[in-house]
Amino acid sequence: MSFEEAYKNFLSYASKQHKKQSFDCLTYNFNSNILSYFKNYLLEEINNDLIEDWQKKILQKNFCNNHNKNLYAMLKKFLNYCYMYHNFDKRIIDKMIPFKLKVEKNKKDFYNLKEFKKFIKCVDNNIYKQFFNLMFFNGTRPGEAMALKFSDIKDNSISINKTIDEHGKREIGTPKTISSIRTISIDKKLLRELKELKKEYQKAYSDNTDYFIFGGIKPLSPTTINRYKLKACKKANIRPITLHQFRHSHATLLFNKKIDIHVISERLGHSNVSTTLNVYTHANKNQEKKVLKALNQERFNFFDCLTYNFYKKSNHLLKHFTMF
Repeated sequence: MSFEEAYKNFLSYASKQHKKQSFDCLTYNFNSNILSYFKNYLLEEINNDLIEDWQKKILQKNFCNNHNKNLYAMLKKFLNYCYMYHNFDKRIIDKMIPFKLKVEKNKKDFYNLKEFKKFIKCVDNNIYKQFFNLMFFNGTRPGEAMALKFSDIKDNSISINKTIDEHGKREIGTPKTISSIRTISIDKKLLRELKELKKEYQKAYSDNTDYFIFGGIKPLSPTTINRYKLKACKKANIRPITLHQFRHSHATLLFNKKIDIHVISERLGHSNVSTTLNVYTHANKNQEKKVLKALNQERFNFFDCLTYNFYKKSNHLLKHFTMF
C-alpha cells in the first residue's frame, strides 16, 4: 500500500478523534510537511533512514521546536495507525528519534506599553487599529478576536465563545478548550471605539446584520492583518511581533502591574495557572534590573558592609595619628 493511500484511510480514523478545528489543523500541517515528502513511497519502503532524512528537510525550514515536536507526533501517530491496520513494522516506530532541540531567540517577544503606543499610532485603518487594541489590552487569541461579533458585547464585557480556524477553510468553530469559553471585561475607551465601529458598518451596509466586529459582513483574514501590522511596524520603526505575541504582551502587562496570576489565567482562558506561568510571564529588562539591584544590595549588606566599616575606622585612626 502507498503512503498516500494509507493516509487517506487515516483521515477517516483521525476525524473521529479530533474536533473539527484540530482536525483541520492536523491535515493542513500533515499535507504541507509530511505527505509532501513521503507521498511517492510505499509503506514497506519507509525506514528510519528515510525518517531521519525527512527530519533534516524539516529542520531546514527553521520551524520552532514546538512545531517540530508536533510534526514528529503526527508522523508517529500515523505510523502507529499503519501498524494497527496495515501491518507496518513496529520496530521502525520504536527506533524513531525526536527532533533535536535548537536554541530559540526571541521566542517570547512582546511589546511593552510604550512600544505598543508607538506601534498603534502608525496603524492607519480604524478596523485594524481596534483589532490590535483588543488583542493587546484583552489578550485574546487571534482566531478568537477575528470570530467576534457585536452580539458578543454585553455591557462592559465581551464573550469569547467561538474562534476562526486560521488554516485551510477559515470556518467558525468552538474555542480551543472548555476553559477558553469565557467573559472578559473591556475598558471604557475600547468599548466606545467598538460602538463607533458598529455605526460605521451600519452606514456602509444599511441593515441590521450582526456584523463581525473586525470586518463587518466578513471577518478579517490573517494575511491582511499581518500586512497592516508590518506596514505599521515599518512606519513606527519598531520590530514586528507575531499576532499571538500581542497576547503575550497583554499577559506581561498585567503581570508587571501585579495583577493576581489567577485573574490573568482566567482572562487568557487557560485551564490552569501553571500554563500562564510557564508560557506568558517572562522577565523583561526592567525586571532584570530590579533583580540585579536587589542582589547587589544583599551582597553589600552581608559582605561589603564589614569592609566599608573597616576602612572607615582605618581612615579615622590614620587621621588621628597624623595629627601627632
